[in-house]
Amino acid sequence: MAVSSGTRAFVLELFADLGAVTARAMMGGLAVYSAGRIFAIVGPEDRIYLKASGPLAAALADAGSEQFAYDKAGKSTRMGYWTLPDAAIDDPEAACNWARRALSASGGFP
Repeated sequence: MAVSSGTRAFVLELFADLGAVTARAMMGGLAVYSAGRIFAIVGPEDRIYLKASGPLAAALADAGSEQFAYDKAGKSTRMGYWTLPDAAIDDPEAACNWARRALSASGGFP
């Protein structure tokens, strides 16, 4: 199911302080970019996932985040995206701090 226009607007507003934030439809979800670099996706149930690995993934796990996973042909596959911590969902400052860390970890944000 495609991401609603309301969810798209919410995500763009949540991360607006990053500057140059855009979103594109992607396989029923949404890919979220800052200055052309992907840092998040919106997946099933309109959950926001940040791109993360290594220490950032560990920090997100410690904050209660869940790793993106999907099942195909009875096999579970995990991807390098972790849910935005619940405390940051309605807090643009906290959400942008996590997003900056995701961008920095991928070499896209100073």
